[in-house]
Amino acid sequence: MSSQIILGSATELAARIRRGDVSPVTAVEEALSRIHERDEDLNAFVTILEEEARERAREAEEAVEAGEELGPLHGVPIAVKDLFDFKTGVRNTLGSKPFEEFVPEDSATYVERLEDAGAIIVGKTNTPEFGHKGTTDNRIQGPTSTPFDLDRNAGGSSGGSAAAVADGIVPIAQGSDGGGSVRIPASFCGVYGFKPSYGRVAQAIRPGAFLSHTPTIHAGPITRTVEDAALMLDVMAGPHPRDPLSVPDENPDYRGAVRRGIDDFDVAYSPTFDVFPVDDRVQDVIDDAVDAFEAAGATVEPVDLGLNHDQEELADLWIRQIGMLYHSAVEGFKDEGIDILGDHRGELCTEFAELLEETRDMGVVEYKRDEHLRTEVYDAIQDVFIDYDLLVTPTLAVPPVENEYDADTQTVGPTEINGESVDPLIGWCLTYPINFTGHPAASVPAGLTESGLPVGLQIVGDRFADTDVLAASGAFERVHPWHDTYPPR
Repeated sequence: MSSQIILGSATELAARIRRGDVSPVTAVEEALSRIHERDEDLNAFVTILEEEARERAREAEEAVEAGEELGPLHGVPIAVKDLFDFKTGVRNTLGSKPFEEFVPEDSATYVERLEDAGAIIVGKTNTPEFGHKGTTDNRIQGPTSTPFDLDRNAGGSSGGSAAAVADGIVPIAQGSDGGGSVRIPASFCGVYGFKPSYGRVAQAIRPGAFLSHTPTIHAGPITRTVEDAALMLDVMAGPHPRDPLSVPDENPDYRGAVRRGIDDFDVAYSPTFDVFPVDDRVQDVIDDAVDAFEAAGATVEPVDLGLNHDQEELADLWIRQIGMLYHSAVEGFKDEGIDILGDHRGELCTEFAELLEETRDMGVVEYKRDEHLRTEVYDAIQDVFIDYDLLVTPTLAVPPVENEYDADTQTVGPTEINGESVDPLIGWCLTYPINFTGHPAASVPAGLTESGLPVGLQIVGDRFADTDVLAASGAFERVHPWHDTYPPR
């Protein structure tokens, strides 16, 4: 069976399905065939929804034949992350042994919206335990690989989704981002990942409705084209009465923004986010890629952000804040009869268990002091947008890292870059400061290192200026296309 259907864009596939040129059954069968053909090497999927996907494809085909009103993603096969991105009645492991057979009763808001738009979920994708690090590896599934080098990691925590898109198994996939978890794997897998403004995509979380603000957690698209991300965002975005932190619907034209010019944009370029050591292999690619914005008509200037804390302090802050979030989630799961630091402590990966234990006794005074530090980061980022429309940086400080295949050892990032110590969970990611602030941000494929490993460029927009990030991403894609860089499939 030809793979050209799935290797094309989701936008094109949805249009062909609406015209009757392609059957949803054919599209879904091709995606399932590629899972069976490719996933033994990638290890991207935790659960395959084979029979349900086939049934939904048949129903989608009947709807086309009957001339029914069709959603914008009608019949398009997609993948959904296996973290808090629940689908009713489908096993959801959170990458954690204690949840290996956990089945949620309700779907995440944005998963419902994707299905209501006609998308067909073919499987749930791999993630590290509770999404606690920038690589994808866990004790249930093991590591997920980037298609560019099967011995190297896909990045995390939406690594399974990014690998599935990069390898042409599905045209689009959903990810979530609490420290870079959409943008990190997008960089390692050479795909496009978009983190919307905080509150843009509603998350009706229970029992803690306010959980997602520490640090800000965003659901977003992972795609091979910017237009596909805009289409997917159109479907996912919007407020929800059960999400007190979702923002009003301003009806932004996401897809129209992709085609906008940026000749009136002023772009601030920070090669190191002030404080991060960056591998020369990455820096060389990024320095060249930034020229694409000038080629598209924008003005680019180097800037200093004025951050007053080093990257180790900032990484420690993120660890403490994400730890507080995890403790809230862990308390909620006690109602399900799952006490992971009690009965299941020995099943957790070492790094995640230590993270929980190190942050368990954090007091309210320390928590509020951290909010002051987070505010300093917010002010430094927001000050950029007094004079500039966008901020661009490397997405990550390193190319894809090697997988660890020892069952007792987890894949993590480097502990040192350019002679400077970094936290192996998150300290090499120039993404997590934007989860302190909630600004919209994307990772766009910037190019390949000399050894053929993908590098991502991070584009950050002003508060709620999601369309500016999409416009810059679309302009970059036109000037600096990446679609021929993927390994042969």
